[in-house]
Amino acid sequence: MKILLVSDTHGNDRHLEEAILKEYPYDYLIHCGDVEGSADYIEEISDAPTTIVAGNMDYYDDLPKEEVLKLQGHRILVTHGHLYSVSSYLGELYSAARRRHCEAVFFGHTHQPTIDEQDGILAVNPGSLTLPRQPGRKPSYMVIEAVIDRPLEIETKYLSKNE
Repeated sequence: MKILLVSDTHGNDRHLEEAILKEYPYDYLIHCGDVEGSADYIEEISDAPTTIVAGNMDYYDDLPKEEVLKLQGHRILVTHGHLYSVSSYLGELYSAARRRHCEAVFFGHTHQPTIDEQDGILAVNPGSLTLPRQPGRKPSYMVIEAVIDRPLEIETKYLSKNE
């Protein structure tokens, strides 16, 4: 199963549209929040099942704060991360995943792509397609391959600044 993981588009969906076209076909789209009113549009342009959680800027969208997904036998917590102080450290995030018996947690908020692991739990942040903050500031997202009885395979992808 090919999962397209994105976050922090902040209502500007041009780069999201590019990532969708670049990665098509995919089996599932996960958005880790801060859509700022674009939730319906994102679901409309995605040609696959879609999960979107609320970010700290999603005041007017009726989105869940977090979701636990089971995809190809992998239990995954999806959250924006702001409720777990992810800008400072990932400890609360790992605790939340552990409490929910998840092997991975997908989050956003920091606008920096991250793949980290602690005690067998993966913490994965695709960065931001709109307002990247990592060195080089290229719009980023991730493609995840989920297969039953195999570890998640994660690849960070970038769009050029000029796209």
